[in-house]
Amino acid sequence: MAGDIMSQSEIDALLSAISTGEMSAEDIKKEDETRKVKVYDFKRALRFSKDQIRSLTRIHENFARLLTTFFSAQLRSYVQITVASVDQIPFEEFVRSIPNMTLINVFEVPPLDGNILMEINPNIAYSMLDRLMGGAGGSHSNVDNLTEIETKIMTNLFERSFDNLREAWENVAEIDPMLVELEVNPQFLQMISPNETVVVISFNTIIGETTGMINICIPHVVLEPIVPNLSVRYWMQTNTKEISPEQSKMLESRVKQAKLPIIAELGSSDITIEDFLTMAVGDVIPLKQKIENPLTLKVGSLPKFTVQPGKLNNKMAVQIIDPLKGGDEDE
Repeated sequence: MAGDIMSQSEIDALLSAISTGEMSAEDIKKEDETRKVKVYDFKRALRFSKDQIRSLTRIHENFARLLTTFFSAQLRSYVQITVASVDQIPFEEFVRSIPNMTLINVFEVPPLDGNILMEINPNIAYSMLDRLMGGAGGSHSNVDNLTEIETKIMTNLFERSFDNLREAWENVAEIDPMLVELEVNPQFLQMISPNETVVVISFNTIIGETTGMINICIPHVVLEPIVPNLSVRYWMQTNTKEISPEQSKMLESRVKQAKLPIIAELGSSDITIEDFLTMAVGDVIPLKQKIENPLTLKVGSLPKFTVQPGKLNNKMAVQIIDPLKGGDEDE
């Protein structure tokens, strides 16, 4: 029992049994030690592993950052959206957890089957609407009294905001979210069976001085074809993207056009600081380089070739003799 979560009715029954003497603390301890069968609630079937839930959390943390940027630009107000929790629960439990009157966007995500729900708390929704209409971002309307103009404005906003999900999911699956309908009463939603497992991602949302929740509900049937893509191993494999031949040719042509500094060193010498401070025009500095030896040509700071000095079209020039060994020829 130490690892199980007891409901309130079970707790009440247990306390009642202890208070009436029907069961003692020692009996409970013995029962716990001898119990070999663990209670499993089939209504709360866990379809996703902890690793997959962590992957979904990472995806939607990125989505939250994209939403923050998008809504900040659209509403021209302070917006902060962060992931509060990611849970897998029965669909019936999700419906019971949201207000009776709220704003629910139903999206298709082809090529995946099924629909995704985006539930926006009415306070948040009307704060957005007020900002779009030029207001200060207050929340004072009733969700069941949406006018056609308000409905159109809000559906356009949320439809464009859900485009960010495409970018957030691009490393896992190529999806194309499309708004199907806008609903205000969750009791009218008959998407899937009440006992079907869904993943609910809850976002803490702040718009100006208004706070509330945005929930995204993803049924298991939607994620089932791409469940293997939610593993850490898949993410590590897809982090390195291959370059196409066209991209490789374009990159090569741009690298060939890059300019590099070329330096031909005549030689070097060691002098004292006193000599350096007293140098004047006409002074001669003896170099360690012999006149019959080739010079060193540097590309950037790396010595690459031996060269000999000369003239070309009345300009000083050098002629390359040999590449220098150990001059990083592959760079």
